[in-house]
Amino acid sequence: MTVNTQTKRQLATQAVHAGETRRKPFGAITTPIVQASTYTFRDSAEIMAFMQDKAMGKHPLRDEYGRYSNPTIASAEAKLAALEGGEQALLFASGMGAITTTLLSLLSSGDHLVMAFDSYHRTREFARSLLPRWGIETTFVPIDSPSALSQAVRPNTRLIFSETPTNPYLRVMDIEHMVELAQKHHLLTMLDSTFATPVNLRPLELGIDLVIQSATKYLGGHNDLLAGAVIGSRHLLADIQTTRGILGCISNPNDAYLLIRGLKTLALRVARQNENGLRVAQYLESHPKVARVYYPGLPSHPDHDLAQRLLAGFGGVVSFEIDGDFERASRFIDALQLPYIGPTLGGVESIIEQPAALFSLEPLERKAAGIKDNLVRYALGIEDAEDIIADLSQALDRI
Repeated sequence: MTVNTQTKRQLATQAVHAGETRRKPFGAITTPIVQASTYTFRDSAEIMAFMQDKAMGKHPLRDEYGRYSNPTIASAEAKLAALEGGEQALLFASGMGAITTTLLSLLSSGDHLVMAFDSYHRTREFARSLLPRWGIETTFVPIDSPSALSQAVRPNTRLIFSETPTNPYLRVMDIEHMVELAQKHHLLTMLDSTFATPVNLRPLELGIDLVIQSATKYLGGHNDLLAGAVIGSRHLLADIQTTRGILGCISNPNDAYLLIRGLKTLALRVARQNENGLRVAQYLESHPKVARVYYPGLPSHPDHDLAQRLLAGFGGVVSFEIDGDFERASRFIDALQLPYIGPTLGGVESIIEQPAALFSLEPLERKAAGIKDNLVRYALGIEDAEDIIADLSQALDRI
């Protein structure tokens, strides 16, 4: 029997080589961008063979039309599947495209969804505002209450959805309990693992059915692409792939090329961001002008023990509360000289934001969503930790 040595390779090696052919067109070392909207056939016989393969459920060896697939996209998908340990990955135009298409594919009128309240607010908004139009109801539960999760399950429940770690408080779902509960009631599980990346967490190995990644963030790593992915078994992804082709929310070959490039350094970047995250969190927790720090690598975090058990690293996002009000937190951010101010994370450049400022102008809406006015989210890049801390120090001195 021939042994596939690639399956035994470590993640950092997979990030460089998985999903790409050894010998590429024109002898290029990089997978090329196939900039084509459609793919032609030599003759009618090739069309018939192609259609017969599709009818038999075989994975075609070629593409038909750009809304369904693309060679560059397929390479990125194969690399993502290898990194997550899944049979297949599907690439979308954004992380939200991956989430919404997957939910629309798996849920039908009359179905019930259980979702952790700490999930990304746009994901909650989709479940709360749009899914009811198709007769799908959602129950939101606290991420730190296994009993609430258990009690939320109904006879018509179809799926449990959560994130780990969450945004912006970096809460951690008890994945083992989630999987055990789902298996007991024959439910599907879906986990947005964007903050963790496959470097820090591989949910499929813990029994999760489908993993979501906003590839815009850590996987791309350079703040220059938009993409999302869902990873899992070929059986579960079959309907999702069909729905993606109907809705037309596939990624594009240029972003897929950038994603392939970014993934090659994923292990290196996340290792550095894990380091920076812990050092910055420890520094901030010791500072008198910081009221509270949220970072799962700190013993003070409510999910620290769970995070130590589940995560290989604690990530590059640190959230914290400035000792003061909305205006003081804004002054602190404006005094920083190193990070950019913006709403994303996971890139090589550090980016900071005041979540309340971007979430809503209405204080009551911010309070209802659990977003405190003095909260700051710092998405650390790969800069030197000493420079990041020195910049934090001078900004804190000025408020």
